[in-house]
Amino acid sequence: MSLQLLSGNEACAIGAVRAGVRFFAGYPITPSTEIAEYLARELPRIGGTFIQMEDEIASICCMNGATAAGVKAMTATSGPGFSLMQEGIGYSIMAELPCIIVNVMRGGPATGTPTRTAQSDVMQARHGTHGDHPIVALCPWNVRECFDLTVEAVNLSERLRIPVVVLMDEIVGHMREAVELPAEVKLWESGKAKVPSDEYYHYDDSNNYDARIASFGEGYRVHLTGLTHRKDGFPTDEPEIIKWNMDRLRKKIDDNRSWLWDVTYEDLGSETVIVCYGSAARSAMEAKRQFEQKTGRRVGILRLRMIWPFPMGRMIALMKSARRVIVPEMNQGQLRRTIERSVSRNVPVVSVQRYDGEMLTPAEIIEAL
Repeated sequence: MSLQLLSGNEACAIGAVRAGVRFFAGYPITPSTEIAEYLARELPRIGGTFIQMEDEIASICCMNGATAAGVKAMTATSGPGFSLMQEGIGYSIMAELPCIIVNVMRGGPATGTPTRTAQSDVMQARHGTHGDHPIVALCPWNVRECFDLTVEAVNLSERLRIPVVVLMDEIVGHMREAVELPAEVKLWESGKAKVPSDEYYHYDDSNNYDARIASFGEGYRVHLTGLTHRKDGFPTDEPEIIKWNMDRLRKKIDDNRSWLWDVTYEDLGSETVIVCYGSAARSAMEAKRQFEQKTGRRVGILRLRMIWPFPMGRMIALMKSARRVIVPEMNQGQLRRTIERSVSRNVPVVSVQRYDGEMLTPAEIIEAL
């Protein structure tokens, strides 16, 4: 292993290749384009496929097709393109297709600020597509985590059979750091379906997650649809089966909450705790250091690497001694309300916001402290 000078976008693309992604369909959009550029060069060299689609709607649908054929697939975009993908993401969820959507966030709404930074798509990642649905979203804060969490996203999508979103912001995507990437990565593989083809059901209760599944072209009957469906994949209007289908999707998260969370923290016994994510967490760490050096008072910090599903039970346990919570975000406070539910009603939750395209600074967080 040796040090490499990489951007977050490059590290993300390298992580995808190392995790086994061999198909990319996408449309260039600032500030995620470097991911597509890297994979356009590298995927053909290793037997993979890169295809530039006419837009983001086509991209998500094309990726769904590759995933249905058993290929690990990914796309990358930013806010406006992510909006266009929402119907396709809903199809991924209903058809239980594992895939990766990287969203390098910028300001919005509409075209917004293409070359500036923001954490503007936190709620879109959770609620963007319609209907009750499961989703997982990971949020790196440095270049090495762009690699690590992309690998993790691939593993999670394969295990749970749902799309996983990697939420980077422009700062993290474009900054460069000297990083040492691991020689090997641990991958989760589902393996091939073992039951005879006439006994196989693509949506059986036994294969909701952590399961052996079949793909197109393997001799099994696999029927995919965006409609609610029976265990054989064919549509249904029967209320009992519709409920079973929706419960099946919900259980992908609910059954796995014991391990489906990822936070880092320090000094949580402090009365004041900063809850943060993404590049805002970098400013939060520096604010903590400067504030403690100047005042001698400890400040706790809790960083969310996995934003969705929100680890409510874990947060309640970790934050039980907090008497004041600071939430720095580069938006108008999208995650603040969710965090408020994880602390007592008498604990003030102070939102520190910046949404002018510039990075939130340590000084702004110190002022709130």
